[in-house]
Amino acid sequence: MYIDTSKTTINGKTYYRYLFRESYREDGKVKNRTLGKISKCSAAEVAAIKLALKYKDNLSALLNIEDVELYDGLRVGVVYALKTLAERLGISKALGSSRQGKLALWQIIARLIGQGSRLGAVRMAASYGACDVLEVESFTEDDLYANLAWLTDNQERIEKQLFKHNSAGAGRELLLYDVTSSYLEGMENVLAAFGYNRDGKKGKKQIVLGLLCTADGDPVAVRVFAGNTGDKSTVAEQIRTVAKTFGIEEITMVGDKGMIKTPQAKELTDAGFHYITSLSKPEIRTLLKAEVLQMDFFDTELYEVENSTDGVRYVLRRNPVRKAEMAKNRQERVNKIQRFVEEKNSYLAGSVKRDHDVALRFLQKKINQYKLNDVLELTNQERVFKVTVNEEILKGAGLLDGCYVIKTDVKKEVLSTQEVHDRYKDLAKVEHAFRTFKQSHLEIRPVHVRTEASTRGHVFAVMLAYKIERQLSELWKKCECTVPEGIDELGAIRSTIVTLNEASCQKIPQSKGLAAELLAAAGITLPAIIEAKNVDVVTRKKLAIKRKLFYNKTL
Repeated sequence: MYIDTSKTTINGKTYYRYLFRESYREDGKVKNRTLGKISKCSAAEVAAIKLALKYKDNLSALLNIEDVELYDGLRVGVVYALKTLAERLGISKALGSSRQGKLALWQIIARLIGQGSRLGAVRMAASYGACDVLEVESFTEDDLYANLAWLTDNQERIEKQLFKHNSAGAGRELLLYDVTSSYLEGMENVLAAFGYNRDGKKGKKQIVLGLLCTADGDPVAVRVFAGNTGDKSTVAEQIRTVAKTFGIEEITMVGDKGMIKTPQAKELTDAGFHYITSLSKPEIRTLLKAEVLQMDFFDTELYEVENSTDGVRYVLRRNPVRKAEMAKNRQERVNKIQRFVEEKNSYLAGSVKRDHDVALRFLQKKINQYKLNDVLELTNQERVFKVTVNEEILKGAGLLDGCYVIKTDVKKEVLSTQEVHDRYKDLAKVEHAFRTFKQSHLEIRPVHVRTEASTRGHVFAVMLAYKIERQLSELWKKCECTVPEGIDELGAIRSTIVTLNEASCQKIPQSKGLAAELLAAAGITLPAIIEAKNVDVVTRKKLAIKRKLFYNKTL
């Protein structure tokens, strides 16, 4: 008896067929017949059957330890754990089981393990056993760049499937929306442009990101815009995204005062949606002047005013902590200007040759910079400056300190006053996502791509990685480590390659200590044995050659 094996490759995917067969003689001729089909067995199980058949007449040979060879294996623990979470969250199913889906899953896992370029992801795959755990054939960085374009082409389908997996998808739905920017180190990205840079990086081009999340902060859609796109102009795109992709009966979109203004609120209303946003200080002053609002309303913990004409509701509150902070900040700016005046007076008194006009321009620039033009009056007489504080204007400037007004068209029977307030505060969850995207674990930059499709695919992969990051943060919140630390700990779990008579498998050791605690908290059990595919993952560009060329060039 023996195992008959055949291999077929269809659309880049390899399929194996295993038959349990035996040889016999009939009329003096050797013939073969199939006793059973064992294609459902794993490669490791088939290897074990082959080994048993080979030593069926001398099973004691299987116990000869000298024939067993052991080698250091790959870092498969963290890959298997992240793959399990991706399956649990529906990410694996949404990506699909094709080669492209598996490559996309690796890009998401690689972003969680160690941030970097596609080239770095290929090198990582060689030591982390990506092919063994994800069952994907060898690939290069070119395959991953092409995969980013595939992610972009399939983004709406994947987002829709994930939304259905994680949400009821019916009835009323509340979505949080916010925008940020991410600067670029290079100048060649197709979407790169100069714009309002939130990162404070002068002279850097950027891209703009719009993220849509559910009420609990789970991301459902992300869009990339040119770097000079204004926040308000991204709302229409998200409306189209929601209307086209997600089959929701009624949507309430939550955005801050810079995002949803009167034109955007009208767009949402015309699309059959609702909104929750806030008002800017000039808008609040306009309503106070029109006596729609009164300052006394801010003295209560939470107050609501409903406009009987259009049904718009205004939820008012003054944050006492924020009020104290703003008053302190304003006074510190006034004190700083007064110190500047003293320094310049002392400087000018030191010599008559020192330029009075230069000092004057400096002080005026600082007053403008600190936005105290209305509060401070700068005078000078005989080369001595004097700054006077207009106490009445200073008091008026602090009238709205800590005050904010939330505006919505959602009916009171749907959301109470407190619920409207709390849902607007939930925007902090989107801000947390952006911090993780840009400054924390996932590090969306540097963006090592140039084309539009690759840029959108890169950002989408980061969003999907964040879904897993959120899950890990929730599962590990009682463990004494952060998510990056936990991933590093699981990354230390290596397999041991066991080889006997050309048959091999990977044995995963039992975890202990913190690694065991992390796996238990996540509800993940690592398999004892996985197949050793022995797939070589190599980069198209050889780093050693590039380093050698650079070294020779610098000599």
